[in-house]
Amino acid sequence: MAHQFFFNPYILDNLPAPNSGFDVVQDISEPRLRMYVTSRGAKTFFVRKRVGGRDRRIIIGNYPDVDIEQARGAVATVLENAAQKPRTRRRKITFGRVTDMYLVARVRRTEDGMVKLQRAIKRHLGDLQNKNVCDISAADVRGVIDAIDGPAIARRMQELLHSIFKYAIETGYAKENPVAGMDKIVQKRRVRPLTKSGLVRLIAAIEAEPSPVLRAAFLMLIYGFAPKSQVFSMRWSDLDFNHYMWGARPLSDAAVVLLQDLPQDGNWVFSVRGRMRLTDPRVAWRRTATAAGIPNLTMDDVYKFMMRHLVWASGTEDLRANMNDLIDEINGLNI
Repeated sequence: MAHQFFFNPYILDNLPAPNSGFDVVQDISEPRLRMYVTSRGAKTFFVRKRVGGRDRRIIIGNYPDVDIEQARGAVATVLENAAQKPRTRRRKITFGRVTDMYLVARVRRTEDGMVKLQRAIKRHLGDLQNKNVCDISAADVRGVIDAIDGPAIARRMQELLHSIFKYAIETGYAKENPVAGMDKIVQKRRVRPLTKSGLVRLIAAIEAEPSPVLRAAFLMLIYGFAPKSQVFSMRWSDLDFNHYMWGARPLSDAAVVLLQDLPQDGNWVFSVRGRMRLTDPRVAWRRTATAAGIPNLTMDDVYKFMMRHLVWASGTEDLRANMNDLIDEINGLNI
């Protein structure tokens, strides 16, 4: 049950963040108004509404971008809009066009992430692109899903299709979701193979990499506490060595030393073939991971491992100190 009190700026500004997950609090003045408080300190206004037999959480906005009075005033309008049935449009539209609209309206990714998603849609869902979205049947969807090699990718494409058709219904371009009645694809959860001792071996294998650009980029996967897409797209203009910052995030001491030793002669921190940025050096990574004795290790495994062991802190200096402590602990295993 949500904790109830009268929302006011002083209380909301000083709400403690939970250790993990999120808490929910409720406004006494407008009982339909609630707020998520996440472990990272984000505060989001929302309301609940049962639509089509399902309980929906409808986001109003983040606090303090949306103030308390604005959130209270928006409750009635949001609930009224949620209760209205979508207007069915007579004009037919292709699945490809609905997908483009869905990506703009609902998907929030980096530029590289969006390009990767669009490439996956074109590759795996290409057979549906020119069909009218209202004419696509469950058999059509099943045929596309069954043609995908690998349960993990098939599961993600199934979930994406479900979301796209749900959006088509909400916008009035479809009457039913052909994915709704399908059984979810069962996939075995992948066990990430990295341990602290394995990370020590990985660092040693990276140090033996002959390419200085790849060597620095692979080490930054460890010391930067960021996924590969963000590491490989680093720009010198995003770095502030005076305050040990990378955009809005702190840099560990090891990352600062690593980056300051690189030549700052272009736009990208990790550039190859002249001035092109590094993208996806999977062959070199596979060679390095094999040398470390972890042949099935991915670059994403490194980021997940570091974030799983990092003690989160809302303050920049505290978070930076925790980064340094974790790196010191790992490097200490090699003594």
